[in-house]
Amino acid sequence: MSVKRESIRVHPRPAPSGDLDLLAVGEAVVDLISVEETDSLRDARTFRLHVGGSPASVARTVSRLGGRAALVARVGDDPFGHLLRAELEGTGVLCDHLVLDPDARTTVIFVSHTRGTPDFLAYRDADFRLAPEQVTEEAIGRARVVHVSAFALSRPPARWAAERALRLGHEQGRILSVDPNYSPRLWTEREDALETLERALSMATLTKPSLDDARRLFGSVSPEDGIRKFHELGPPVVVLTMGPEGVLVSEGGHIQHIPALPVSIADATGAGDAFWGGFLVALLDGLPLPDCARFAQHVAARKLATVGPLTERIDRHALYAELRGEKYL
Repeated sequence: MSVKRESIRVHPRPAPSGDLDLLAVGEAVVDLISVEETDSLRDARTFRLHVGGSPASVARTVSRLGGRAALVARVGDDPFGHLLRAELEGTGVLCDHLVLDPDARTTVIFVSHTRGTPDFLAYRDADFRLAPEQVTEEAIGRARVVHVSAFALSRPPARWAAERALRLGHEQGRILSVDPNYSPRLWTEREDALETLERALSMATLTKPSLDDARRLFGSVSPEDGIRKFHELGPPVVVLTMGPEGVLVSEGGHIQHIPALPVSIADATGAGDAFWGGFLVALLDGLPLPDCARFAQHVAARKLATVGPLTERIDRHALYAELRGEKYL
């Protein structure tokens, strides 16, 4: 891999003020993760219920790290919806903007338990009914970071809600985080995905694709070409995760490679969300971008060792001190 070994400059603007570190806009869903370890759902027979949805998982990670996070989402007014709300509130996520819809069912996603990229099958209802009016100017104005995912952008009216969050965040000078977790299973047409993500990313401060995300969107690109294509869509900061090949952090095309950590993998589902939550918390704490990525790797490693979402609270300041002592930061 050919990478420019240049130092990365800290983003010159201070993080915006607000009593919320993160406002995540998008989906909260039930993940039914297979008990059997398999790359394909065809071989799964038994499933265990977990809280899922990328924005919900990022919000939970921020909360687990001692940050203050809120979620804008829609679930059914049903047993699963009430379970999701209770679990999210139990981990400290503020759910004032989580609507329990009496006319919809909570979205359920079957997921394979695997050490690689999970297989999944989504039964969607309440999540994509997220309404633009649920995204208020007041909520955006309280948030230092506004985060949305491609899952929410994949289907209206949730798409319009996510785009409204980005527009309001852009107008109010928030840090805008877009997870381009594109899957062709969720979009009727690839061109629609590209056009929608282009609009979203044109407003974004930063984005964190995986190499799989980049190749699903752009074809068989090299990591450097994938980063370039994301920069061309707008965000000045691109963080490309590559599994065992580590992470590339790019600010305006100045790229630094962060080697992968040796990790024990129990389940890969949600590892990207744990990384993203860790990265955003470190960014708000003022760490340089490469150190944000290193810290995020250690948060993701803790999630990888667990089946389902990250369950433990993490003293991030103690972890910062530990990583400095071990020369990771």
